[in-house]
Amino acid sequence: MTQEKQFGDDQNFAKGEFEGFLPSEDSDVPTPKQSFAKLLPTREPIKHLLIGSPKAVTGTIHYLQVIGYANVGDWSQLLPTGNPDEVMSILIRQIVVS
Repeated sequence: MTQEKQFGDDQNFAKGEFEGFLPSEDSDVPTPKQSFAKLLPTREPIKHLLIGSPKAVTGTIHYLQVIGYANVGDWSQLLPTGNPDEVMSILIRQIVVS
């Protein structure tokens, strides 16, 4: 029985001994998960909108593929704008923001 008291006392001592090393709930010390997340770059969407004649929009989309910016298949289909002989196409990309 004496051993049980000593064991219980040791647990209380150990808990108090490590309290200074463990962050409290309201501390500003980041957790390992938060620290890792800060190392990752922040990404956000950016939207490109091409508006013009079907020939101009299609030509621009193909040119952007030739220079390696975006694949033709990444753009939306040509959508009418409501103006005669005018269409639009949209591309949404994720970019790194620092």
